[in-house]
Amino acid sequence: MESLELRAVEPHCSISEMGDFDLTRALDKPRLKIERKRSFDERSMSELSTGYGRHDLDMAHSPGSRSIMDTPLSYVRNSFEPHPMVAEAWEALRRSMVFFRGQPVGTIAAYDHASEEVLNYDQVFVRDFVPSALAFLMNGEPDIVKNFLLKTLQLQGWEKRVDRFKLGEGVMPASFKVLHDPVRKTDTIVADFGESAIGRVAPVDSGFWWIILLRAYTKSTGDLTLSETPECQKGIRLILSLCLSEGFDTFPTLLCADGCSMVDRRMGVYGYPIEIQALFFMALRCALAMLKPDEEGREFIERIVKRLHALSFHMRNYFWLDFQQLNDIYRYKTEEYSHTAVNKFNVMPDSIPDWVFDFMPLRGGYFVGNVSPARMDFRWFSLGNCVAILSSLATPDQSMAIMDLLEHRWEELVGEMPLKICYPCIENHEWRIVTGCDPKNTRWSYHNGGSWPVLLWMLTAACIKTGRPQIARRAIDLIESRLHRDCWPEYYDGKQGRYIGKQARKFQTWSIAGYLVAKMMLEDPSHLGMISLEEDKQMKPVIKRSASWTC
Repeated sequence: MESLELRAVEPHCSISEMGDFDLTRALDKPRLKIERKRSFDERSMSELSTGYGRHDLDMAHSPGSRSIMDTPLSYVRNSFEPHPMVAEAWEALRRSMVFFRGQPVGTIAAYDHASEEVLNYDQVFVRDFVPSALAFLMNGEPDIVKNFLLKTLQLQGWEKRVDRFKLGEGVMPASFKVLHDPVRKTDTIVADFGESAIGRVAPVDSGFWWIILLRAYTKSTGDLTLSETPECQKGIRLILSLCLSEGFDTFPTLLCADGCSMVDRRMGVYGYPIEIQALFFMALRCALAMLKPDEEGREFIERIVKRLHALSFHMRNYFWLDFQQLNDIYRYKTEEYSHTAVNKFNVMPDSIPDWVFDFMPLRGGYFVGNVSPARMDFRWFSLGNCVAILSSLATPDQSMAIMDLLEHRWEELVGEMPLKICYPCIENHEWRIVTGCDPKNTRWSYHNGGSWPVLLWMLTAACIKTGRPQIARRAIDLIESRLHRDCWPEYYDGKQGRYIGKQARKFQTWSIAGYLVAKMMLEDPSHLGMISLEEDKQMKPVIKRSASWTC
């Protein structure tokens, strides 16, 4: 009988053995008996390597041109008939466009006229516009993306106050609204930096998405002039100055409040949420590729290199969970002191929730939701894990393990509508304590285990990068069986994602755009280069076999 291998991804390295800038140590990779598929990057995306420089932007895609009858370019290049949903999706996406003084500057969050409460769904959200922007870039329409980048950059320069407190200079808006005055024939913009948001929380992710989108625009168009303008260079530096500031932190991760990202209500993700850490890592790498090495930029480049070195080590070691690591935590000793401590965060083994033991397959793994003193949030968060793959925060082995987990736990993480925002849900007394009795985040709804179609584009990109396009096709098939018929809802409820969300908006723009991006990316995988960063050879840690390594 063939012996079963319990394999752990061991990205351990000793920082004390490396200098701050000594990132060129070779990868001492142990030989694994499990045959792995070569990732998409390794097969055909080697030209996307960013390294610690700006040369990746010189190898951007050639800008496309619009085809006749508004037919998306990706389908003109392919001989097969597109799905009927595609034309409907493009029509809906164009209907959501917002104009400022005659120029398109973004897309509203939702075009749901059936809803009595508009709230802020008629605004342009920075994070929501990203899939719309990628769809337009893939279709050879970069103008709306350029206008959006410049307009939000202008808004960044505004003075930002919540009550009597002034926010940091580099904070990007969560959203903005264009007000049209038909009498005076003028357009004005009103921006929200968190002062109008539920819970009054400023968005941490907006600045990161802005940097990531700027790189995507540059890669898609080959236009280096935008990112090299003094205004964009200053915008990047202002964002970085907020998150690279030195203080009392002993971790390279970014300390955040609840509600500062896509999970924008109280859900117990305060501390060091995986979504923010993965976006932080990706934004740092994108900024590193775009910053000019001039007098002002050189200092930030040095700080980014140091932070990336520490952040990759921290995340790959302390946030990573697979079968072997779970077993190690289960056997942790507590109250350990000094540098020899194994349980460095004093996590109590009794705090491991019961569901994790059944959920974790023998082959597979993921980055947990949060790690801080005496606390480890074992929940799976899809956005953070997908971005970890796309940014190469996850090592190649870790990326494959995340995809293994998805395949093993398809019913739990995908079900009937891709993709669970987190798993599992919290309920009963825990729900009351963690969410503050939030009536929208009831079990298997909204941020509390709800299914969000927008996450399809990130899943598809991760599948292509890891050489698993069949997983993306399976997810797209599920989307195409319902999403258009259900009028493109924001999210789905239920353990299997079977029901349209109780308070979900219809014609949610990022549900529409996420589908288009996934389709175009799967049919023309070269689009992956806009949003994916290949593993940097200089950042590879020296991997050492731990005592738990099974030969």
